[in-house]
Amino acid sequence: MNKSSYIVRTIAKKEMIEFVRDWRTLLAIILIPLLLFPVLFILLPLVLASEAAELDVQMVDVVVQGDSDEELDKLLCTEFVSCSYEELPVDSDNFSDVEPDVERLRNNSVDAILRLKNNTNGTWNFAILDLSTSEHSREASGRIRVAISSWEKSLVNQTLLSHNLDPNATLDPVKLLGDSALSDAATEGEQIGLILSLFIPLVLSIWTATSAVQPSIDMTAGERERGTLEALLSLPCKRMDLLMGKWLAVAIIAGVSVILQIFGLFFAIVFLASSNVIGIPAIELQAMLLMAFAIGLFAIMIVAFELALAIRSRSVKEAGTILGPLMLVIIFPAIFVQLINLDGIEIWWFGVPLVNILLALRELLLNRVIFSHVLVWFISSSFYSMCAAWYAARQFNREDLVESLN
Repeated sequence: MNKSSYIVRTIAKKEMIEFVRDWRTLLAIILIPLLLFPVLFILLPLVLASEAAELDVQMVDVVVQGDSDEELDKLLCTEFVSCSYEELPVDSDNFSDVEPDVERLRNNSVDAILRLKNNTNGTWNFAILDLSTSEHSREASGRIRVAISSWEKSLVNQTLLSHNLDPNATLDPVKLLGDSALSDAATEGEQIGLILSLFIPLVLSIWTATSAVQPSIDMTAGERERGTLEALLSLPCKRMDLLMGKWLAVAIIAGVSVILQIFGLFFAIVFLASSNVIGIPAIELQAMLLMAFAIGLFAIMIVAFELALAIRSRSVKEAGTILGPLMLVIIFPAIFVQLINLDGIEIWWFGVPLVNILLALRELLLNRVIFSHVLVWFISSSFYSMCAAWYAARQFNREDLVESLN
């Protein structure tokens, strides 16, 4: 037993040292997972906010065709909207036809066009022409819609007041009284947990599987190409010890990557909470420990399965071709799980491969620890992990493994 454990540790150490020799590998294992969530949660919103602020002060050119209204002009033609006026180029039957103005919209001569027609009964017709693939055009169109909405509200209020009617009582007779945030029985932490449960299982499952792909390929098909696998198989040790050493090395590499990713997530949440952007998710220690255990079972199964598929490959290219589509097998269930209603969910869902772990992570992020659900996903995931390990051992113990190296 001691000899076997020593061999497993030695093989794992050897594999890890060989794998992390390249600085680009260390970059992929350490830096990328560590920065993933801070970039998504902190940097990306800052960039988007900066872009939105730039658009708010962006000067846009708007052409008003047809009739005009003084109040609308004041609302629309501000310091950041340059207005010009033209006659209507079309009749009422083709009011929204862009064809007469398509060239100047496409070549950005104007950002948007507002067509207005004053009807004899006091009503108005309008059409907005824009280029949906242009940010400036969409921004101009949005500003026109805001001005039209304010103008319409003003016209309605004037009409009601002229008939001695209160606009508020007439248009909004039923009002919500109070703050909707105060009427929610869920705490702020539980609400944050709900948001996290919609994408954390997806990201963690994909990254766990992805981080194990390259070392699995390198330690099997890669060694086969380099001619070192045959030398390893000729060592005076059991093939099972050799497999366990490789599995341990891949599991450690994938585990470090996932732990760093979780640390990056924790940093992002703490940073946003300290900035009063979000609250701290309400997850008890019991739920956090079960989450770590669930991710561990998932990693055991995925690493063993990837090693088994990689060892069947004769080259790194072939292994990559086989393991590449494996991501789809994980992505589809991860997306599907987001559509499942956790309230009153049938217990058999927690016995479905992959889906059970993803559902478990969703429940635990909501701080729901349901014993029957935990029992089912624990037993089923343990069984699937053992099956994956058995399959990997079977592939490693194939009699034709050495022959296939030649």
